[in-house]
Formats: sequence, C-alpha cells, structure tokens
Amino acid sequence: EEELERMKPETAVAKQDDSRIQNPNGAMDHFYAALLRTERKQPGAVTRILHYGDSPTTADLITADVRNFFQTQYGDAGHGTYLISKPWAWYGHRGVDVTSSGWKMDPATLRGQKDGRYGLGGVSFTGQAGAQSKITLKQPGHTKLTLSYFGFPGGGEVKIMAGEVEVATLDTSMPAEAAVDQTWPVPPEARQFEILVTRGTVRLFDVEFRKDVPGVIYDSIGLNGTWAGVLAVHMNGEHWMEQLRMAKPDLVIINYGTNESGYKNYIDTTYPKDVREILRRVRTAVPETSVLIMSPMDRGRRETGGTIGTVAALPQLVSMQAKLASENGCAFFNTFQAMGGPGTMGKWYMAEPRLVSADFIHPLPSGARIVGTLLYKALMDGFNSYKLKQVRQSLAEARKQ
Repeated sequence: EEELERMKPETAVAKQDDSRIQNPNGAMDHFYAALLRTERKQPGAVTRILHYGDSPTTADLITADVRNFFQTQYGDAGHGTYLISKPWAWYGHRGVDVTSSGWKMDPATLRGQKDGRYGLGGVSFTGQAGAQSKITLKQPGHTKLTLSYFGFPGGGEVKIMAGEVEVATLDTSMPAEAAVDQTWPVPPEARQFEILVTRGTVRLFDVEFRKDVPGVIYDSIGLNGTWAGVLAVHMNGEHWMEQLRMAKPDLVIINYGTNESGYKNYIDTTYPKDVREILRRVRTAVPETSVLIMSPMDRGRRETGGTIGTVAALPQLVSMQAKLASENGCAFFNTFQAMGGPGTMGKWYMAEPRLVSADFIHPLPSGARIVGTLLYKALMDGFNSYKLKQVRQSLAEARKQ
C-alpha cells in the first residue's frame, strides 16, 4: 500500500495549460487506441512505448516514474529493453541491475562500429569466450526473454541461463550478416539471468523481458551525451528501422535537446535536418506509430551577479522543436514550459530539498519525478480526451441508425 501511495502522480506541479500535449490531427490516436485496448484487458493487448533520451534517461530518471505510473494503472507487461552491460557507470533501470565483464562496448555516440549497427538501444557489445553478464530483476514474473544480436559468418556461441535453468545455447554464426531477435520462454519465478559467451566471438545488443499479460512496456533508451545527429546519422538507417519494426512500438518519444542547446550554430544549421531525418526513419519503419517530440528540461547557467538563468539558445530550440513537430504531423510536449519555463533550474537548485544537481542540468530523483508526473498527466489528459471523443462518435452514429 505504501508503494502504491508513493506512485500516485503528484498534483499542482504546473499550470494545466502548460502541461498539454500538442496533438495535431490526432497524431497520438494510434497510441491512445492501443492503450484503450490495454485498459479493457483485451487478450494480448500490450501497449509499448520507446522513450529515446539523453543522460537523465540513461539513468532511468523521469522514465522510471512514468513506467511505474503506467504499469500500476494499466498492467505490467514486462520491463522491456535492457542493455547487455553498463556503457556508463550511471546506466541503470529501476528494478534491474547488471554485473558484467569482458565486453567491448561501442555506443552510437562514439561511432565505434563502422557499420552503424547498434541495435534498438544504441550500443553494440562484442565479447569473446568468457565474456558474461548477470542480470538481476527485483521482481519475478517475466515469462519471455528476447536476445537481440548480430549474426555473422563464424560467429560464436552464447549460453543463456535463468537461475539454474538453461534457457538456450545459441550459435550466432550465420551465412550472411543480419541483426536477429530470438525469444525463449523463461520460468516466471526466475529473477537472475546470465548471458555467457562459451565459444568464439559474439556481438550482442540488448535483452528484453516480457510477461504474457495485457499491460504496458515502457522502454527507457538513454544514450549519454547524445544529440539528434546520433539517431539521424550515426545509426545505420536500414538497421535502426528494422529494429523499430521488430519492436512494434505504439508510441516513440524523441526527448533530446539539452546537449544541443549548448551549440547555437548547430541549432541554426544542421539540427532541423537531423530531426527531420529521425522522423523520416521512424515514419518509414512504423508508419502507424504515434511520435511525440518531448522538449528538454530547462538548462541553467550562472549569470552576471550570480543568479541562475537559462542557457540562451534553449527557448529557441524548444520553439524549433514545436515547429518541426507541427510540420511533420507529430505530437509535441513542452517540458521546458510545463516545469516552469526560464529560470526553473535556478529555483530547483535553491529549493529545499534541492531538485537538481550543481550543473543545473541533471535532475535529482525528486526533480525527475516532477517531470515524469508532468509527462504522465499530459498523456492521461490526452487519453481521456480521446476516450470522450470515441463516446461522442458512438452516440452520433447510434442516432443516425
């Protein structure tokens, strides 16, 4: 009961008008329709959300709270995607942990793989015999495990364990190079899983945990230090699009901008092109899927006199994101304004308790929870409006008959 009480969304954190999702021409309707099927607990009705973000997302800040809100309300269909190892010390998801050794880790941000293949999660892991990862889930109940890997001629072998049960021994060798997702059943009581390279060299991307029940999967896909050009240029387009098709998301959230806000020339020149390419790739891969551009939070900086203001280019960036979303038929959530607009990080830094770290960029868990609450409430407001529209349409059709 205490956990449920803790997970109730906080109220009065922003004006209602500031927290609305801009939803031109029903851009969110595919997502809302999927969520309605999940709410009605129709067989197999899983609503999947992919949330791409930068460093806060890397640590599952904001996304962890939104995931818990959704899964508490609509059902837990599984944790979703988790990387094979920790590319950054602060990578982690609430309720999941990993210890590992022996992996060469190549994030898409650093372009360590010349072929641009980084899986759904944006990181490629190469390991030889002895490389291993031990993943621990806080709660049992998952019934399916999917391993995403890159097969190639001469590829090595991987053993997958669920506790003491051998799930599979996988030969990743293939006649031609190809990205593959392979799924196996796992005992629902299992909480500890091991991935061990037993022979040769393998290349893995991520592991996914699912449950055989209606509910929500909320994938937190954070890349530390990322910007729009990573999804638009660093990621091999055909490969990433295939990964999106295999994931079958109902909503893709593109939550970038904090890092871009420090480079005004990039914003003025290349940034719009990169965003359009991201949207083109998503639309080509999953044309029916809803797409939401989520603006960055405020980004503070010390000004003359010691006050904490807002990085000069951030409002311009947010305005550009709103314009790009409208022009490309996407939804838009103005996180910057919803949390309070210019100067918010200064207020958060001076708050008791403090809500943001001393860099005026990275929220502390309490600050992240506020942003997560804002996003969830905005999504719920839109969902309720969608359901009301469906009722009115049904009544109108009934009157015609």
